[in-house]
Amino acid sequence: MESKLREFFNTNFKDSLVKEETFRGDLSFFVKAEDLYAVCEALLDSHELQVKLLADITSVDWLHTDEEKDGRFEVVYNLYSIPNQFRFFIKVRLSGDDPKVKTVTDLWAGANWMEREVWDLMGIEFVGHPNLTKILTADELDGHPLRKDFPLTWEQPKFTWNQNDPPEVIK
Repeated sequence: MESKLREFFNTNFKDSLVKEETFRGDLSFFVKAEDLYAVCEALLDSHELQVKLLADITSVDWLHTDEEKDGRFEVVYNLYSIPNQFRFFIKVRLSGDDPKVKTVTDLWAGANWMEREVWDLMGIEFVGHPNLTKILTADELDGHPLRKDFPLTWEQPKFTWNQNDPPEVIK
């Protein structure tokens, strides 16, 4: 499967591929952020590769590390081909000034919640997302708590959506 993926990139997206990396047996392809959607769409449509499962989307903040030179943020798409039983990653690097990448929600419906989680916790905007709203943090919380420059606090955020409801008795 690795050779098929390399051939896929060399044939269709040679100019989009920034680099390839293998770490602890996991294969990753770094692509230009502006080409991410086209790459994902082609992977999804490929009858040979059959990459139908988007297992996860996550991100990394490389602030104050040597990796930051390639872009402060890294968005990682965990993809899987069920018939080929093969997992690999597509990664994009984004600047720290205005981190944005096109949404893939119309390719994989499950990306909706995954992108909302990354936006809420890391502040990466998914352009074209149908409902990019908070999913995990309190509405009153300003900022994105997984960023390395988020201030450390010990105050418990107060969730107020049901504050006037009577307390539920657990039996």
